[in-house]
Amino acid sequence: MRTRLAKRHENEGGFTLIELLIVIVVLGVLAGIVVFGVGTFRQDAVTAAKGADCKTVSVAAEAFAAKSPTGAYPANVQKLVDDKYIKSVPTSMTGATAIDADGKAAGC
Repeated sequence: MRTRLAKRHENEGGFTLIELLIVIVVLGVLAGIVVFGVGTFRQDAVTAAKGADCKTVSVAAEAFAAKSPTGAYPANVQKLVDDKYIKSVPTSMTGATAIDADGKAAGC
């Protein structure tokens, strides 16, 4: 009886426990790489967005100074919004809305 049962199970295909563990470990390593890689891309995107916001404010400040009779830059970013040079204060510039004498926003 045992030999017949052993012969019947001999031809059945399947994965061993070791094979399954290896696949699970490989998938875990790949998932870890993806998670850490996405975090890096996100930080790069935030940095690029802040740079673009700084450039936008600088260009708007230059336009403000060009139209100003004294050639002075606005005191802060809100003045650019009020005079419709930009639509709103960029979200990446929270807390840093002053504009220096060179027309650059603080923190840029």
